[in-house]
Amino acid sequence: MLTIKRYPNRKFYDTEEKRYITLEDISARIRSGREIQVIDQASGEEITSVVLSQIIFEQEKKREGFIPRSVLTGLVQAGGLTMARMRRALANPLDLINQIDEEIAHRIDLLIKQGELAEEEGRLWREKLLDDISEPDPSSIDESEVQRLLDERGVPSSGDLEALSKQLEELMLKLEELETKSEGSG
Repeated sequence: MLTIKRYPNRKFYDTEEKRYITLEDISARIRSGREIQVIDQASGEEITSVVLSQIIFEQEKKREGFIPRSVLTGLVQAGGLTMARMRRALANPLDLINQIDEEIAHRIDLLIKQGELAEEEGRLWREKLLDDISEPDPSSIDESEVQRLLDERGVPSSGDLEALSKQLEELMLKLEELETKSEGSG
């Protein structure tokens, strides 16, 4: 496990490479599969969760909607729950469908607000994508055009959502392990 020290000047120090690094560098190490532990150099306190939260915050600022708002809200609401209960709450398949619908509606509203879609066109897309998903009329939907517009506007695919769900599951397991370790040592 890579140990990173955070100094009072808020700089991060990679103890393996013996050099200062940024939050982006820490993020890259995590994405490459490295496990990290961040220690506050002054107090000796383990602050990995705080740093992970900072990384997510910075990614949210850069990507506008990297994580669906409903997932972030669920994390805040579940603050006092055990990791297992939080994981079950976030993994509820019906909730995932609601999150997807909420994200589609949000993005359509954003496109209307930015002037990229007329209100009538937005209403039609909302109807096609949200209202009647049980039995669409195949003759009225040009699937390649819908896919092109969704891709063009950055709407995540089901594969993207599955990958995010898998990453969330892995993160929750790691957090649960850390929680168990800290309870055992405290």
